[in-house]
Amino acid sequence: MAPRYPLLTLFLISAAVATAIYAERIDNNDLLIRQVVADTEDHLLNAEEHHFSTFKAKFGKTYATKEEHDYRFGVFKKNLLRAKSHQKLDPSAVHGVTKFSDLTHSEFRRQFLGLNKPLRLPNDAHKAPILPTNDLPTDFDWRDHGAVTPVKNQGSCGSCWSFSTTGALEGAHFLATGELVSLSEQQLVDCDHECDPEERGACDSGCNGGLMNTAFEYTLKAGGLVPEKDYPYTGRDRGACKFDKTKIAASISNFSVVSLDEDQIAANLVKNGPLAVGINAVYMQTYIGGVSCPYICGKNLDHGVLLVGYGAADYAPIRLKEKPYWIIKNSWGESWGEDGYYKICRGHNLCGVDSMVSTVAAIHVSNH
Repeated sequence: MAPRYPLLTLFLISAAVATAIYAERIDNNDLLIRQVVADTEDHLLNAEEHHFSTFKAKFGKTYATKEEHDYRFGVFKKNLLRAKSHQKLDPSAVHGVTKFSDLTHSEFRRQFLGLNKPLRLPNDAHKAPILPTNDLPTDFDWRDHGAVTPVKNQGSCGSCWSFSTTGALEGAHFLATGELVSLSEQQLVDCDHECDPEERGACDSGCNGGLMNTAFEYTLKAGGLVPEKDYPYTGRDRGACKFDKTKIAASISNFSVVSLDEDQIAANLVKNGPLAVGINAVYMQTYIGGVSCPYICGKNLDHGVLLVGYGAADYAPIRLKEKPYWIIKNSWGESWGEDGYYKICRGHNLCGVDSMVSTVAAIHVSNH
């Protein structure tokens, strides 16, 4: 019979194994991450001034006054404790200092999330047809097939929903035409104010949040999206809409909502391209790498991301066996996570990742 370990001992063993597995991905010269993440001794989590100085240098942080500096240092210390807690609750991933470590959780949510509560499906949304799943590949990644643009950065703007929307349409347009075109999030931020007529206040609102399905509805009505180069991202809203219909690069012919079934999600991903999904981002503020398989994670969705692939297995030491995972493209730049990507376990709708999944079909629109 396998030995039975106390829960705390199992936590510590799993965290140590996860860190060892991930160590090859961490720059040996990055003292901050090695001190805060790899070593679990409490005295290294006291957030002494030299740790904070290293953080500021690494991420280019400056503060206008001593009062602001001291306040952010206090937030930083609390976030080290948050990262330590996340490491125990999510031992198959690596948690530690990120570029968000001087933000309170409410600031992080307000500035970098922004998925509005999905109240109902738009009128033009359809349920995706059931697809066969018996011949799905063991693992799949649309990055290997040219359907994914480089990781983008939404900045301090709750426009994640627009990046999820453009990512799905970029992939669908690639499948339809063989051409990968980076599409404009700023068009959605400035011009998309699509609302659910049945629900008061349920509107796409630029940096104040939105929803991928209503963004697809806007794109249908507007005729399409223009290229990023013609309408570049500023990370600010309340600007005048500068949409030029003659520059449309890609249009949507329809969009569908995929059922809450991971095999169907995988089948739609393989057949139709990257998928727009919602997720609970509670563990993402401290995430550095590995496969996130938290014991506890709410399913209230607050962040829009792009599902680009899945892996057959990655080591999840808390279960002492390999676990399948989803590959998520985020919109916080390449300096976050695994070069801008997030891995989360498949099989249990963790953090609500299977709860709101949309697929789009694109039609080719030539630039005039």
